[in-house]
Amino acid sequence: MSGKIAYLDTSAIVKRYVDEPGSDIVRDLYKKCYFGELRISFSIWNIGEVLGVINRARVLGRIREEDYVVTKKRFLAETIRLVRLGVLFIVGMRRSILRESWRLVERYNIYQADALQVASAKSVKAEQFFVADRNLHEVALKEGLNSAYLG
Repeated sequence: MSGKIAYLDTSAIVKRYVDEPGSDIVRDLYKKCYFGELRISFSIWNIGEVLGVINRARVLGRIREEDYVVTKKRFLAETIRLVRLGVLFIVGMRRSILRESWRLVERYNIYQADALQVASAKSVKAEQFFVADRNLHEVALKEGLNSAYLG
């Protein structure tokens, strides 16, 4: 298996389960994982954020209750499956990552959640960082990450 790691922020993960611009790129990343060509990574924080995004879509009536349940189960099952296959690394909340994220919050005036993404990607030495937030993309570039904006 390749040592390449692609880090996905919440907006990129959601594109796996919701068809929108950039979804084809994320689908390709997951396909490469299943073929053993790539490993992906995201933070434990992202799991809660993805669940929150899906739930919010349900509450706002953007998706039906049945679609919410299916999407949630699909995300959680695939996350577990990829971890077991050894192609998904979930970054925990380590003190070093939190300290780095606090530095980023102050330096770039960004949200803690966004800072955690950059700090987590740096901690796993991600070869590429996938994001759909332009501001976070710019911060990631400034921090030396090879960021791909999924707009």
